[in-house]
Amino acid sequence: MEMKKRLTLELRNKKPGEVKELVLDNCRSDDGKICGLSSDFQNLEFLSMINVNLLSVSNLPKLSKLRKLELSDNRISGGLEVLAEKTPNLTHLNLSGNKIKDINTLEPLKKLPHLRSLDLFNCEVTMLINYRDSVFELLPQLTYLDGFDASDKEAPDSDPEADGLDDDYDENGEEGEEEDEEDEEELDEDVVDDEEDEDDLDGEEEEDGVE
Repeated sequence: MEMKKRLTLELRNKKPGEVKELVLDNCRSDDGKICGLSSDFQNLEFLSMINVNLLSVSNLPKLSKLRKLELSDNRISGGLEVLAEKTPNLTHLNLSGNKIKDINTLEPLKKLPHLRSLDLFNCEVTMLINYRDSVFELLPQLTYLDGFDASDKEAPDSDPEADGLDDDYDENGEEGEEEDEEDEEELDEDVVDDEEDEDDLDGEEEEDGVE
């Protein structure tokens, strides 16, 4: 599907200014360039264009509120200076699986003061000696490169509390089962006591009858 048609479908009768997240993955771009996207998407915060055969981001419109940009699995080899001009508040940029070969290609990203996370998995640049040290030196504002910080500490998951909730649920579940078993035992004991009381009453009634 062409990018323009996909864009129309994703809008779902909304106005561009009402859209905050836009996913255009796996559609076809015209001549390797972004098409159909305009500065009317002024409130866009998340944009994903994975595997759309992009060669360049030169047609990217001004998106001042954009925070996260997914561009993995394309054929981008440079021209990143456009990002500093058009997406000044970008915090997360994914360029994994592109044609980035040299550290110098990343230099325009120095002009993105809020950039905290950069992904370059499966780009040739990652094969260079001292790749990580060089990138962190070039981009001092960066916190995470390929999911790890300069001290090789992994970036937290997008929803780190989920695992904790699951653990608590399991523990509570086990405790709950144990408590249920104890309650069942207590109930069984109560039933036995009630039966014994009934037997005693029956015995007393029989004795009264004999007298």
